[in-house]
Amino acid sequence: MGVRFLYEVQLENPVLVASWPGIGNIGIITVDALRGMLGAEEFAEIEPWDFFYPRRALLSTGILQHLEFPGSRFYFKRTGRKDLILFVGEEQPREGGRAYAEGKKAYHMANLVLDVAEELKCSRVYTAGAAGALTHHTMKPRVWAVPNSESLIPEIRGYENTVLMSDIEGGGGQGNITGLNGLLLGVAKRRGLEAMCLMGEIPVYLQGLPLSYPKASKSVLEVLCRSLNIDVPLGKLDESAEEMERSIEEFYRQIPAEIRGQLDRLKDVTYARPAEPGPITDEEKRRIMEDVETFFKKRGEGV
Repeated sequence: MGVRFLYEVQLENPVLVASWPGIGNIGIITVDALRGMLGAEEFAEIEPWDFFYPRRALLSTGILQHLEFPGSRFYFKRTGRKDLILFVGEEQPREGGRAYAEGKKAYHMANLVLDVAEELKCSRVYTAGAAGALTHHTMKPRVWAVPNSESLIPEIRGYENTVLMSDIEGGGGQGNITGLNGLLLGVAKRRGLEAMCLMGEIPVYLQGLPLSYPKASKSVLEVLCRSLNIDVPLGKLDESAEEMERSIEEFYRQIPAEIRGQLDRLKDVTYARPAEPGPITDEEKRRIMEDVETFFKKRGEGV
């Protein structure tokens, strides 16, 4: 079992952009929106048998006709510049009840995705995901970037609204990318492929909710399109973001006034350079996080 090609494609200096579901579905919304805007065509898929249980069995006249599995599909688009390969994984393979992909299944899938990239002579790999941040939902999300090669750092620092994850204040130059978004970067590095992960900020008080956050997907897509030197209309993402904002506001009003007052201070944050003190102290950040966690715990217990 492995990759099944629907037909062969010949591409010019392609790059791969890969995504799976995650916090706020930021990454998969980004790549799937790009697929739809460009009209990219499916050309291959990873066969599901080694990775997933079926979502459902389809019956007709009492006879099982088909098992429906999460899709893991490759699409392509010729752009006249660098051709694109878009990978959309509808689910991350899990083992041992973990929330994100880990272990042999995840490593196997990452290698299959990169097998296709190498077979088609990809020059670069991108992944897209989410970054939980002390930001407010009314603010424009920044994009946190993690490259797997030092040579990509000057390029990333030239993008608007983008910050290296290693430069985030209080991170100590370290960070963590869960699931296949991070794993693919590491496997690409072992294969000698340059790669970067672009992560849209989602407020920490929203990252535990079962909602999408297309506002951050738009920020990631803006950076991605600049890197790829392509231009796509983003109006549909604006519409989705506005609709979701109304739902978020309804939830926000349920947060106790004291906590909401602390979170409202995040509206006035103007990001400092990494070496400069921020407008909110570390102690205030800790207190905000503790209050938010307490609120969610009580909410989950029905208090």
